[in-house]
Order: sequence, then C-alpha cells, then structure tokens
Amino acid sequence: MERKKKLSRKTNETDITIFLNLDGEGKSQINTGIEFFDHMLESFARHSLFDLEVEAVGDLGIDDHHTVEDIGILLGEALNEALGNKKGVRRMAHALIPMDEALAMVALDLSGRSYTILDLPFKNVKVGELSTENVGHFLESLAQNGKLNLHARCEGENDHHQIEALFKALARALHDATRVTHESIPSTKGVI
Repeated sequence: MERKKKLSRKTNETDITIFLNLDGEGKSQINTGIEFFDHMLESFARHSLFDLEVEAVGDLGIDDHHTVEDIGILLGEALNEALGNKKGVRRMAHALIPMDEALAMVALDLSGRSYTILDLPFKNVKVGELSTENVGHFLESLAQNGKLNLHARCEGENDHHQIEALFKALARALHDATRVTHESIPSTKGVI
C-alpha cells in the first residue's frame, strides 16, 4: 500500500496544497510565505524522512495565524489519510532532542483520538515572521486533524533553538510511530 497523500484546502483566508509521503527520503519543497516556518517544515521533512511538499498562499498581510493553522489542519488530514487503517504501525513513539541549550520532548500515539498537552515557554512574540504562539496552534491543529494524542514540551533560552528542537522531535517521533513493524492492528479493540 502506498502511504502517501496529496490534499488541497482553499478558504477565503488561505489556498494550500500539501503532498506527504510517509515512506520517503526526507525531501521537501516548502513555500508558505513565512521563511522561518519554511525552515521548520524542511527540518521536519528531513528528520522524519517523510517527503513533504507545501505550497501555501495566505493572508499574511493580516498575520501568520490562518496560514500556520491551515497548514497544520491539512498536514494532519494528509497524515491520517496516508496511514489508512494503520495496520502494522508501531503507533506510539517519543523523541527527546537537544539543540545547543534547548531541549524538546515529544511523545505521541496514533490512537485515532486527538488530544494535545503543550508546555512551550517561549520568551519572544516572534521568531522571524512566525508568531511563537502559532507554534502551539500548529501542533494542536495537526493533532486534531491527524487524530493523534500529542504531548510536547521544550525548554531553553533561545526560542529559535527551542522551536527547531521541537520540530525535530516531532519528526523523529512521527517517523518511529508510522513505521510498519508487524501485520496486525496495534490495538486490543482491533481498530484504531
């Protein structure tokens, strides 16, 4: 089964197309209009070994909220659809990633039930053109639409380092959770 998905979402605020291949090589082509967010999504693709293409046009003249949120929504939907019935996936995974003085932790479960717990103590309002409050909003949108349970936290002095470590931790945890390791559905219910 090919575990890849291409989806589009068009609203009055954004026009986004995403292609996701869970069994890729970490290749990416990202254009969100928010350079630091592009950098984080490229890092996410590289460390998850997912191939990821994102083309987004959003109302950035207002702010970055709608663009970041809608990319999270669409990426979550693509992830969930690419996983299919989740037969044989590892399902649960975690990653602890350092970057200089910063440390990020992500634990997740592809449970089919969305829930998000975040502890993201950023010090600044923005890193580049990305509002730091939208990092958490992206993760919540991803988890809700990807139907996964997500716990994420970071610490450090530099917000850039914290956010980058967080995206790398998310990448590694998702890579591990989506690996096919056996033949059955990983649930006592028989479905996820």
